[in-house]
Amino acid sequence: MRRGEKRGPARGSGAGRALGGAAKKDPREGRLGEGLGEDLRELYRFYLPEELRERLARMGRLRRWAVAGWHLMRSLLQRLSPGRRLALVLALAATLLGAVQFRYAGDFGFSVDFGFWGFLIVLVVLMLELKDKLLARDEIAVARQVQLALLPHEHPRVAGWSVWSVTRPANDVGGDLVDYVEVPGGMALVLGDVAGKGLGAALLAAKLQATVRAIAAENPSLAELGRRLNAVLHRDGIENRYATLFLAEISAGSGGVRFLNAGHNPAIVVRGAAHEALGASAPPLGMFGEASYGEGAVDLGPGDLLVAYSDGLTEATDAEGVEFGEARLARAAASLHGLAAGEAGPRLLREVETHVGAGRLRDDLSIVVASRRPDR
Repeated sequence: MRRGEKRGPARGSGAGRALGGAAKKDPREGRLGEGLGEDLRELYRFYLPEELRERLARMGRLRRWAVAGWHLMRSLLQRLSPGRRLALVLALAATLLGAVQFRYAGDFGFSVDFGFWGFLIVLVVLMLELKDKLLARDEIAVARQVQLALLPHEHPRVAGWSVWSVTRPANDVGGDLVDYVEVPGGMALVLGDVAGKGLGAALLAAKLQATVRAIAAENPSLAELGRRLNAVLHRDGIENRYATLFLAEISAGSGGVRFLNAGHNPAIVVRGAAHEALGASAPPLGMFGEASYGEGAVDLGPGDLLVAYSDGLTEATDAEGVEFGEARLARAAASLHGLAAGEAGPRLLREVETHVGAGRLRDDLSIVVASRRPDR
């Protein structure tokens, strides 16, 4: 099974029973209401920029509803094509008119229900938008399959180490990169994070992965590797798109670790109850045409761990909007000392899932854990 994915039921009838049971249980357990509430909050965050949401929070209730409604409608119209925008405006006008009666001399007359025609126009616009979404979803489903195929199919075996990783996109496809690359004397553990989410970020992540695989083994200096990766992404990248990268080389039979941190979140080294952060020493890849990169080194003893992660972990929020945060991560990481990576990684992931609860990830989440095996 590829990491980050759960296989569905093997038999269709079992899937049907599970879906039917969920449909019956959800209303009783309040999940239907929670899901609808989360959908409405997602609409609010999608259509209204953060600056406007902060202004709305300072307004009175009536004014907030009026201003939010106006901006929501304007934002919706701006995202429609000109033809569909005109159709929706006509539908709104027809709905406001409602039923109109026309009378002539005498008793002759007739009425027109403009509200009905407004409903039909909205239905047509909805069908057109749904058609576009379904076509795009089919394309994204193929992109997801390709992205999964590019992920490592199993965790590497390196003498003296255990390694585990997971990646979960916030949307159907993600901009996080998790990979393993064989290098002389050991293994390079790669965790990258492309700015943004969705298909564009996923394509740039695939390019970054291909570039790392192509040149990592031939660059004994991680500083030179960082310089070359930056040159490629800056030359071939997209404006305002860049990628952070944490790459750690672990040595077979040794606790020595060399690492490169290009603008990425500080990886954590856990030694007993203490921990050390391996912060960035250089800017993200592709941000500047010319940038220098440094190589760091650290030594792990038996039972020590290295935990690398993307910002989707620390920024994972619960239903109240509270982030998991670096402090909570540090406490969780400190409890992992002495565990194998295959036990420590899932435990950390469960802590994040418990914090998020019924909420949704707002950013791609990835974790890589390398644990130094205790001496035999």
